[in-house]
Amino acid sequence: MDLRKLKALIDLVEKSGIAELEITEGEEKVRIAKHGGPAPVPAYAHPAPPALQPVPAAAAPVPTAAEAPAPAEPEGHAVKAPMVGTFYRSSAPGAQSFVEVGQTVKAGDTLCIIEAMKLMNEIEADASGVIKAILVENGQPVEYGQPLFIIG
Repeated sequence: MDLRKLKALIDLVEKSGIAELEITEGEEKVRIAKHGGPAPVPAYAHPAPPALQPVPAAAAPVPTAAEAPAPAEPEGHAVKAPMVGTFYRSSAPGAQSFVEVGQTVKAGDTLCIIEAMKLMNEIEADASGVIKAILVENGQPVEYGQPLFIIG
């Protein structure tokens, strides 16, 4: 089963109301399951007894993560992972990487490999341009939809 069929099946499961899809094609078998996030845990707040309530102190406000400036991500087209698996920049350990930052690519050029269930899936550029950033380290696991490259 090729990568395009798998992506179409993943999109089908994601857009429809079904939670699981299993397809057998010859000896190949694919099972796609959509799992929601963890169930919300109810929180019960109990007020402290009046004698133990903290006294507000006058302190300088500490910036929260939401107020902290976000690191600037390179602008351009993000090539996202079409599946869950392990990211590899080259075809074999010690081999030359498919692409490097600053390299010009055309739509259809191989950018990396994602290994999923012992299958090596070549991931191709879906746009032409220059590789501005490689967002994943070699050998790291990737999730479906995770940005892998920025093409500008």
